[in-house]
Amino acid sequence: QVQLVESGGGLVQPGGSLRLSCTASGFIFSFSSLTMSWYRQASGKERELVASITSDGGSTSYADSMKGRFTISRDNFQKTVFLQMNSLKPEDTAVYYCYARRVIGSGAMTYWGKGTLVTVSS
Repeated sequence: QVQLVESGGGLVQPGGSLRLSCTASGFIFSFSSLTMSWYRQASGKERELVASITSDGGSTSYADSMKGRFTISRDNFQKTVFLQMNSLKPEDTAVYYCYARRVIGSGAMTYWGKGTLVTVSS
């Protein structure tokens, strides 16, 4: 059974930091073949892309509002992707989701985790 399990969410004060983790299991193909991303969804808003990292970790991309504050990384041996979040703001409060994508031919297989809640509040 394919699973993406997020952890590391919680309550943090404005200006604080959190590190999210997402560990994959159950894939029949290598974790290193997956492009990994983090998305978030705040209450009453649409889900939005936070950051992505290529399968080999060689390239990353970020939403404009996260640049300079968030860092995505991965450990293919541990089958885990991370999101380091610094200088957190109340508007970063959301459920953060892990997302995996593998291109197969002209299509792709995609997977979602169940999410971890991040609350930024004093």
